[in-house]
Amino acid sequence: MSKDRLVVFDTTLRDGEQSPGASMTLEEKVRIGKVLERMQVDVIEAGFAIASQGDFESVKAVADTIQESRVCSLARAVDADIERAAEALKNANAGRIHTFIATSPIHMEYKLRMTPEQVIEQTIKAVKKARNLCEDVEFSCEDAGRSDVDFLCRVIEAAIDAGANTINIPDTVGYAVPLQFGEMIRQLLERVPNADKAVFSVHCHNDLGLAVANSLSAVAQGARQVECTINGLGERAGNASLEEIVMAVQTRPDFFDVVTNINTREIAPASRLVSSITGFPVQPNKAIVGANAFAHESGIHQDGVIKFRETYEIMKAEDVGWNANRMVLGKHSGRNAFRARLDELGIVLKSEMELNETFQRFKDLADKKHEIFDEDIQALISDILTASENEQYALVSLSVCSQTGEVPTSQIVLSVAGKEQHGESEGAGPVDATFRAIEQIASSGAQLELYNVSAITSGTDSQGEVTVRLEKGGRIVNGHGADIDIVAASAKAYLNALNHLSADSKKAHPQKGGV
Repeated sequence: MSKDRLVVFDTTLRDGEQSPGASMTLEEKVRIGKVLERMQVDVIEAGFAIASQGDFESVKAVADTIQESRVCSLARAVDADIERAAEALKNANAGRIHTFIATSPIHMEYKLRMTPEQVIEQTIKAVKKARNLCEDVEFSCEDAGRSDVDFLCRVIEAAIDAGANTINIPDTVGYAVPLQFGEMIRQLLERVPNADKAVFSVHCHNDLGLAVANSLSAVAQGARQVECTINGLGERAGNASLEEIVMAVQTRPDFFDVVTNINTREIAPASRLVSSITGFPVQPNKAIVGANAFAHESGIHQDGVIKFRETYEIMKAEDVGWNANRMVLGKHSGRNAFRARLDELGIVLKSEMELNETFQRFKDLADKKHEIFDEDIQALISDILTASENEQYALVSLSVCSQTGEVPTSQIVLSVAGKEQHGESEGAGPVDATFRAIEQIASSGAQLELYNVSAITSGTDSQGEVTVRLEKGGRIVNGHGADIDIVAASAKAYLNALNHLSADSKKAHPQKGGV
């Protein structure tokens, strides 16, 4: 008997971006969108078109680029949002408008200040408006996890009658538990008279660490779309992890009567790319994509795996992309071979000038590092793109002195709006001294909230990837940089964060209410 298809709806570019400090540029969203397309994600939620001009342009760019996946924009249940979403999706090969309104008593009373009848009326109006502008419309009952089931049945029936193709049941605040949430989905599918005319979806948040469990419970009870993100990225404690949902369904076909269209070998590369772009590292023990996910230290486990892999491994590491291709090019390799590898990684540069710069940076790296990995190339591309987008601050040179028994010092030369400025400072360590020297020039007044270092690949010649989080006036930004010299990587990351803070066109935080 053939199994049902489980639609995978990825919202890394929208809900994932709502993580404080995780804002992505247009170019970064397009890069991630291409990776999601290569993974064969069914629906890519590219953003919240009305949130800002930057969000609109990003949704439009993703919609204009992606050909194989459906591209979606979020919109509140108001005309202006829906019209803006439709405009951003105008050139999409396949588009979807995702409109929502809150349905829980607490949201209706204190946030919307609307009666239940007014919410139903607004739902009908919004879905009809969206359906007139786009053939594929999804409707979400925000905070459905705390909504009355009887009222949900009424709202959903009205939304389907108005033209919604997909009905999403979000656990917006991560309040649900698996048995209760699965039962809610079962009841809705049984009690809504026209439930057979729409795909039922779930979107679970991870406030209690139950997002994946709640999502899978819903799938077991009949939900046929799951909304999720790479690495479980998202506001507060995040969302259900795409990689965990997909691999649970694939690993347990005896329990889940569904299949996905996902190319699972793209999971690990996508995880690394999203981590690199957002600056949110993946914890080592993270399921599927953590560095320890397929590692065995116990002698009993090692012995078992050597004798028969399935004794302690329920999945193959290579099935989720852990057999990353090693970059065998070196400093004597030519441009064509390098370009071919970029194509294989799904990296498309805008011009010959960008290719020339990238190739030269690759050659410089190859002079210092014996083996070049795909992760090195991805980091190199991120470094070039982030440097080219914001030119307020750029690193010209850096000299650091650190020796036992002496106070570390840092001398730095920055290009500030095209003019060189010098700074020098002492510090508790070389990185601290460097940050102080930068601030001597920038005087940003920003507070350092996070400093994180991770190795991009293995070996002492690995590039270090640094994430810096700065806060100023309630605005939080992340900066990231990569270099074999960890102090230089730290300086790049700090300057990248300063550039985000000083950008002329400040982007509004994308959260204007959401599912």
